[in-house]
Amino acid sequence: MHVRGVDPQDTTWEQDDATYRAYFWDRSARTSDEYEMTGADVEEVLAWARAKAQKAGSAYTLYVRVTDEGRPGLVRLSGVAGDPFA
Repeated sequence: MHVRGVDPQDTTWEQDDATYRAYFWDRSARTSDEYEMTGADVEEVLAWARAKAQKAGSAYTLYVRVTDEGRPGLVRLSGVAGDPFA
């Protein structure tokens, strides 16, 4: 991990409400279940995703959904990186 100080004025926007996506990976069946969450903070969403993955015996990836120049995309927050079926 690399840590550095930043200028808090180096961004042009911020959003208080986030949309999260969770993907749960069943590696043996090579399938996934996907969910979208709103109305919660990241701690709540992480706790839910970890509990669901543990109960199902699956891996997960948690993302925050963002928009860049009008195009939707995902930023990984936690869990499996890359192709879970590789």
